[in-house]
Amino acid sequence: MGTPEAVRRGPWAPGSGTWRSGRPRVRWRDHALCGALLGLCAALAVGAEAWHPAVAVLLIGPLLACARLGARATLATAAWAVLLAVTVDVVRHAEAGPRLAIEYAVLLVGGLVTVRIAHATAARSVRLRQLGEVAQATQAALLRPVDARFGDIHVHTRHHCAVESATVGGDVYAVANTSYGLRVFIGDVRGHGLDAVCVNAAVADGFRDLAYVTADLTELAVRLDARIAPALGPEDFVTAVFAEFAPGEVRLVNCGHPPPLRVGSRTKFLTPVAGSLPLGLGCAPTRSRYWLQSGDRLLLYTDGLDEARDARGREFPLLDRARTALSRTLPWEALDRLYAEVTAHTGGPLRDDVALVLCEAGVPEPTPERTDPAPPARVNSRPAGGS
Repeated sequence: MGTPEAVRRGPWAPGSGTWRSGRPRVRWRDHALCGALLGLCAALAVGAEAWHPAVAVLLIGPLLACARLGARATLATAAWAVLLAVTVDVVRHAEAGPRLAIEYAVLLVGGLVTVRIAHATAARSVRLRQLGEVAQATQAALLRPVDARFGDIHVHTRHHCAVESATVGGDVYAVANTSYGLRVFIGDVRGHGLDAVCVNAAVADGFRDLAYVTADLTELAVRLDARIAPALGPEDFVTAVFAEFAPGEVRLVNCGHPPPLRVGSRTKFLTPVAGSLPLGLGCAPTRSRYWLQSGDRLLLYTDGLDEARDARGREFPLLDRARTALSRTLPWEALDRLYAEVTAHTGGPLRDDVALVLCEAGVPEPTPERTDPAPPARVNSRPAGGS
């Protein structure tokens, strides 16, 4: 089974550095910067004859350490600032007085305040990082990779996390092999973070529960809309596409989501006949039917793909690039090539998560030939011997 990059490089990956202690890493260049600034202030205070800076000017060092380093480094910088202040006054034979006492009081109190701020900032960063790790692990559990064949349809999925994103996205997909046919769902929850992950879980669970007991695909969308309503906030919604595969065709219900892309003898966006609002906004879905011949591929994706922009703000030309990228022999190679194309377009990692579901129509699996049992041996009913 193929393993998507989001799983290979997930929060538990070795060497990723995600599951580590919340203590900030000490960067010696930051210590050197603070020390150099303190030394410069002390040199000016000792060497300048015309300028007599206040002792409290050395508070710049702890303030800089508070912004970039942890509480221990800030405390050490504040201590060095006090020591430098005393050294400067001894070298310059400063006279004790109320003004000097006030300056030292400002330096001491300011140093303690910066230590407190650094400690609070570090604790807040640890909590935010832990929440982010939990959310990423939850999302990875929801978006489990799929690489399987259901009848004559081969389904392969990928999920790419945005490297620069500070929170998890709202992409979700699910597959259900029902008595009504293979059904595939892909959606995108508005927003990011823990709230989006909670809605993702509600959407995925709701689809898996309803897909097996709801015959009509449009009714499935309406029932899922009502099912997830309690999990949505006042401004939340979910764009979604429902796909149902039948011999020679695919049936689609689109609720405000980017249209699927069919790649085959003709590459074409499968735009719905009548549009519908996303789930959570009072959707009124309609079903569309499209031919799907043997060898055709159907790409379901989230808007992180087609809305990826380059340095000039131009969107990714999905229709043109997908024609060659998705013609690769193996589905995972095709998706790897497509992702390489979009990152080459943007010049680096994407700013939004991307979920990809590639469905390929193959030759129907042959049904095993029926072997009838041999006819029973004919039994002579005439009694043995003559009358």
